[in-house]
Amino acid sequence: MSLAIDGLISGLNTTSLIDQLMAVEAAPQALLKSRVTTSQALLGAMQGLNATVASLATLATKTALPATSDLFTATSSAPSVSVSAAAGASAGTLALWVTAVARGQVSVSAAMTAWPDTPATFTIVGADGTKTELTAATTSLDDVARAVNGSATGVKAIKVAVGTDAGTGQPQYRLQFSSSTTGAASAFSVFRGTAGDVAAGAATNLLTATGAATVTAASDASIILWAGTSAQQAITSSTNSFANILPGVAVTVSQVEASPVSITVARDKAGVGNVASALVNSLSSVFSLVDLGSSVTTSTSATGAVRTRAGVFTGNSTVGDVRQRIISAASDPVNGRSPSEIGLTLTRDGTIQYDSVKFSAALAIDPAGTQAVLQAVASRIAAAATAASDKYTGTITTAITGQQSTVASLSSQITDWDTRLASQRAGLQATYSKLEVSLSNLKAQSAWLSSQLASLSSGTSTSSSSHTG
Repeated sequence: MSLAIDGLISGLNTTSLIDQLMAVEAAPQALLKSRVTTSQALLGAMQGLNATVASLATLATKTALPATSDLFTATSSAPSVSVSAAAGASAGTLALWVTAVARGQVSVSAAMTAWPDTPATFTIVGADGTKTELTAATTSLDDVARAVNGSATGVKAIKVAVGTDAGTGQPQYRLQFSSSTTGAASAFSVFRGTAGDVAAGAATNLLTATGAATVTAASDASIILWAGTSAQQAITSSTNSFANILPGVAVTVSQVEASPVSITVARDKAGVGNVASALVNSLSSVFSLVDLGSSVTTSTSATGAVRTRAGVFTGNSTVGDVRQRIISAASDPVNGRSPSEIGLTLTRDGTIQYDSVKFSAALAIDPAGTQAVLQAVASRIAAAATAASDKYTGTITTAITGQQSTVASLSSQITDWDTRLASQRAGLQATYSKLEVSLSNLKAQSAWLSSQLASLSSGTSTSSSSHTG
């Protein structure tokens, strides 16, 4: 904060004088501030470029994986049969006949008011013969259901109200038992009695007693291939899904079909093209940032003077080297084949352009070879982009670190200059204040001397007049 001390005695505009002197003194600091502004602009641009190159590295690494471009589509002639194709699939057609779908067992007991035995001990027997003996806390059907649901048998139970007993008027319920999975292996039986009773044949099967019923029997899904031929083959599944009937193809069925269903697997040309296009678009994002930051612009001032302004990347060797390495990775031949043969073309502007028509044609003629070239190019781009943007050793990352150190150092020097200039201003203000004090004293002395001289002159004149008289 400056203090106005314009000279009351000298009449000098000391505030203006000090400001002019300080402007000269502050010239080195102004240069430092200009350098900070330039360095911060470059730093921000480098950080933006680094993030974009890192995104390219991530995408290119993914594109280099065979699974990314080894894409297929799978279709079915029946809505009840859904299909999907993953990496490793092969083009082709297959007919299958759905003869059964997978189901879990659902059975209900006869109507009852409470469990008929005390204690309420019962045994669940799985399809493999495993016996699990359970005892409910009471003969309440709610407690029986809780015992079933808390077991590891894979069977669930629920109490269902079914009216009242015509003779006694008591409420009647059925216990519905359901397997928690599907397939023939999910079948079960429920016996009244202990596991020993079951083994001895002395236990009653609750689900085959009078009034009980099996609503849905446990069953596997089944499909038949090459139906009606000597090669006819049945395939079963405990679920409604069949994996890898064809390489990389999953089939899911939902109902029995009266006639064979046709499954067709074809290469996903559009999907593979999208992969190539996305890689080129990511490359373009990098090149656009570099070109924008390297452009030189001209403008005309109000006086007609032409001004030229260089971009933040103009002449930057790090950025230029990164761009060249990525261009080379994207355009150099792969085992004697130019990437331009599959539609990745190097333009005269030094960018990569994607030709979808050319890519589709190459993919149709040589699918494996086209994918191999794309994967090789992507792998090289990934290596170049990673070398530039790695968060520890990347060349752009290292340049950013250096630029941050430069900005920090310049900012520290500017702060030192603030202290130095404040001290110099205070010194100048003190000097001019002393000058005013000195001039004030001199003016006071001058006034005193003038008054003394005036007194002497007055006394001399009076003496002369008396003598003459």
